[in-house]
Parts: sequence; C-alpha cells; structure tokens
Amino acid sequence: KAGSNYQACCPFHTEKTPSFTVSPGKQFYHCFGCGAHGSAIGFVMEYRGLNFVEAVKELAASAGMTVPEIRTPGSHAQSKEGPDLYAVMQEATRYYREELKKSERAIAYLKRRGLSGQIAAHYGIGYAPAGWQNLEGAFSDYQSAALVETGLVVQGDDGRRYDRFRDRIMFPIVNQRGMIAGFGGRILDQGEPKYLNSPETPLFEKGREVYGLYQARRPIRDAGRVLVVEGYMDVVALAQHGIEY
Repeated sequence: KAGSNYQACCPFHTEKTPSFTVSPGKQFYHCFGCGAHGSAIGFVMEYRGLNFVEAVKELAASAGMTVPEIRTPGSHAQSKEGPDLYAVMQEATRYYREELKKSERAIAYLKRRGLSGQIAAHYGIGYAPAGWQNLEGAFSDYQSAALVETGLVVQGDDGRRYDRFRDRIMFPIVNQRGMIAGFGGRILDQGEPKYLNSPETPLFEKGREVYGLYQARRPIRDAGRVLVVEGYMDVVALAQHGIEY
C-alpha cells in the first residue's frame, strides 16, 4: 500500500523497483515504467489474454455475480454443459498422468526425447494406455454422454463405445482461461496418424486454440516476441531448454 493507492512491480515488463500503481478510488492502473494503463477489465484482458466478454465474465464470477446472456438454443446447451465437460477433461488428464507413471515404455520414450519429469509435469503430459475401454476404469459411468461430447470416447453406429486415444502420449490443450479444452495424442511407435487431436466439441474449436500459449503468456511478454513451431513436442522440448516463449 502506498497512501490511498497500491504499488507493485509491473506484471507487463521486468523491473526491480515498483513502478506499477493501482488506484482503487479512480478505478485504474498505470505503470510509469512501460506505460501500461487501463481499467480492471483491461487488466484482465491484457494479463490473462482474454477478450472483453470473457474478462467481464471472469471479474463478475470473482465478485459472485452472473452476467446475463442472450442465448440461442445451441448456445444454451453449450453453456449448460460447459462446467461439467471441463470437469470431465480434468479427470481424464489426471487419469492419463497417473497412467504415465505406470508405463516404463512411455517414460522411456519421453526420456529418449530429452524431456525431464519436471517439464512433463508442467505441461500435464500423460499416457493413454493400449486397449479399447480403459477410461471405463477412470469414470463411474462409461455410458455418460459427456464422454462422447468431450471427444474422449467414440460411439459407433451400433452403439458400441471405445476410447479415442489409445497407446499415445497425451498433451492437454489448455485454453486462455486455463481450462483443459482438448488433447493431442502422439503415437509411441510407427503408425498413422502420428498425432491424433480431439474433435470439435463444445469446449474445443481447433482454429481458436494454440498449444502452449497459456503457459507461454508471461515468457512471451518478458521476451517481447513469439516463436511459433509445428508440434506439441517442439513446444515442450524448447521449454525444456529455457525457450518458453
């Protein structure tokens, strides 16, 4: 606290002496070092990488408020199911991470690619074991519609179900809100497809997500540049060597 305001080191550039000021009375922030300036909404948009509507919703949620929405029939279904679907993805991530710890073959593959356990944990990397219905042991209801909606399970025309990802290294795809929206799965040995992605779902729109962007936000800001690469493993391997932007 500094008088009626607050001071801190600026989150938008590297500094040792605080030059970032927040004024509760005037409802704005300002950095005398880099010139960053704006309202609470602008701060969340810049710091979290969200658009205006997403920032408003996040601030409202933190204050215990709900933002009214005009919904079409399709958007209503997505809004209603969203939180439950994210919980499903989180549980699947936990399961895949536990399975990685049990698979010497998968661990050996990651070590062979030069990855440490620390960097694998940072990106939430896991392993989907071979077999057609392993997720049946991870979820109490394998017949749940949510497993199909999230793309974790495929249901055939005959009604039979099977896991979409089998015998693959699993890379969780985190959206700009920090929620797991989809997965990329890389096969361990030879085979096609080499990479298998989640399908389009209420949570995952492939053209709107960039793998690793959520983890890279601060390093990108600090470096002032972005390095775009092709694959999941490229992102993780560069981070392993200190190139996190």
